[in-house]
Amino acid sequence: MQKTCIILAGPTAVGKTALAIQLAEYFSTEIISADSRQCYREISIGVAKPSADELEKVKHHFIDSHSIHEELSAADFERYALRSLKTIFLNNDIAIVTGGTGLYLKALCEGMDEIPPAEESVRNNITAAYEKGGMEWLQWQVQLKDPLFWKEGDCNNPRRMMRALEVMEQTGQSILVLQKGKKAQRDFSIIKIALELPREILYDRINQRVKQMMMDGLEAEAKSVYPFRNLNALQTVGYRELFDYFGGKHSLERAVELIQQNTRHYAKRQLTWFKKDPEYQWLRPEYDEVLAFIHEKIK
Repeated sequence: MQKTCIILAGPTAVGKTALAIQLAEYFSTEIISADSRQCYREISIGVAKPSADELEKVKHHFIDSHSIHEELSAADFERYALRSLKTIFLNNDIAIVTGGTGLYLKALCEGMDEIPPAEESVRNNITAAYEKGGMEWLQWQVQLKDPLFWKEGDCNNPRRMMRALEVMEQTGQSILVLQKGKKAQRDFSIIKIALELPREILYDRINQRVKQMMMDGLEAEAKSVYPFRNLNALQTVGYRELFDYFGGKHSLERAVELIQQNTRHYAKRQLTWFKKDPEYQWLRPEYDEVLAFIHEKIK
């Protein structure tokens, strides 16, 4: 049997983690997380990291593998995931990769193109302007100068938005255009599955998940990393809103509402990203349905 990598993608709160664990147990294999935040040891609740029981059931890669003090890119994930797949394939024909970070999954499946590094003067100017104008200025600049990235990129991540502005200023092209080069050839087959639910159900699950996160101690977790709030790893939904609450910008109740709202917006962008790729088969997060589809593909 050919070595096969099963990609299980989709928006946040759709049920990827639980389903991936079921599939990994069925195939007696391991999971690689394709989540740009679950890899950080210092944060767990706000990134919906698998529970201790779930991590004990199945071996996971790229969970608690790095510190928030480390800078990670899609290219770093590509290298990490390919090494992990090589190890998994020594004893298994199938590996499961699951997560909602579209660029990481794209990097694993297709490779990353070489994009010119930023000139120091360009980077310094953009960084200084961001420090002065904040997230509102940065999002406005991206919307104005790189509408493609604004529509399809990660516009909750300031480092990626600043990188998009750097590339646009230096090349006159969107970083997303430069990333759509020749696909890398992999020595394993890839099955791409994306999970979806009716929007009202997904949004309700997101709202309930955020409430559960607060009950599980998200406020205390955010407070524990508040001294490092300027690190790129913490520029993400669930922490940024609480950091603003700690700084007196709004109430705790408003912070929770904003986490719910911004998570819903993030889920919508995730769906837009994955819908662009015609290779994804869209399925409900139902174990029997997904397993039947996998068997049909690998028979």
